[in-house]
Amino acid sequence: MVKIGNLELGEFPLLLAPMEDVSDPPFRKLCKEQGADLVYTEFISADGLVYEAINSLKKLDIFDYERPIGIQYFGGQLNSMLQAAEMIESKNPDLIDINFGCPVAKVACRMAGAGLLRDVPHMVRLTEAVVKSTRRPVTVKTRLGWDADSINIVEVAERLQDVGIAALTIHARTRAQMYKGEADWTWIARVKENPRMRIPVFGNGDIDSPQKALEYRRRYGPDGIMIGRASIGYPWIFHEIKHYFATGELLEPPSVAERVRAARQHLTDSIAWKGPKLGVLEMRRHYGPYFRDLPNIKPYRHRLVTEMEPEVLFAILAEIEEVYACEMV
Repeated sequence: MVKIGNLELGEFPLLLAPMEDVSDPPFRKLCKEQGADLVYTEFISADGLVYEAINSLKKLDIFDYERPIGIQYFGGQLNSMLQAAEMIESKNPDLIDINFGCPVAKVACRMAGAGLLRDVPHMVRLTEAVVKSTRRPVTVKTRLGWDADSINIVEVAERLQDVGIAALTIHARTRAQMYKGEADWTWIARVKENPRMRIPVFGNGDIDSPQKALEYRRRYGPDGIMIGRASIGYPWIFHEIKHYFATGELLEPPSVAERVRAARQHLTDSIAWKGPKLGVLEMRRHYGPYFRDLPNIKPYRHRLVTEMEPEVLFAILAEIEEVYACEMV
């Protein structure tokens, strides 16, 4: 049984990665229904919370049906990290996660996210202070190092564990790689093989199929797997991986009707959460992934990403279901 503090997650949990502009409540709900054992919010700026930026505060919304859920945030200044942690705790998440892995320049070059990999002592001080400030389990997500010449994840894992984190997720790329190149899970194995490590270590990067999930589980020995980009437009991946683990059999991919059903639910919940205008606009990035690989889908996708009226959008989705059901018989 994998545990984060007193939170029990099963034998080998599958985690939904915190993804900017993706892992909001409507998307988390779909992934939860498909078997994600632990979900995370989008990452939230500590400074944004402290200065009450509307967008940052909205990201604190969590719902009981999502539990267990972690709120992830990032920052580089001690005072704002502690003030933000207090605000996060007031929302009663199951855990608080610190992002030391975001590679984008506007975060990393301001000594937050993956930028802290260049100043491990400061990373450790921030983490220790947050751990001491809250009753929630504190976890961390980070990367292998800043670049190929400064991979320091074995040291970082030990030092973060020593100041009290309850679990660690490792994205098996350096900051310099961004999201390119192959993730090097051998470093995750090295962390797991370290006899001093006693907290759960989750692996992240390149898991896009049940076969790869099982292969990496066996080869590198993580305590669970975090899935990010492969879940966008495809929340079924969690269920498919669990089914493959249990039976050794691959499930058939979702039908067009199932894809439409998910998109319809996603749109409905997006509108309910953010209102008809913003809910429609923020849903636009998801239609392409939901219907990728369908022949001649481009005209429908164009209509979906240009239409503003919810009733018309639902009608277009119904049309897609009807047309493709006939074409694929």
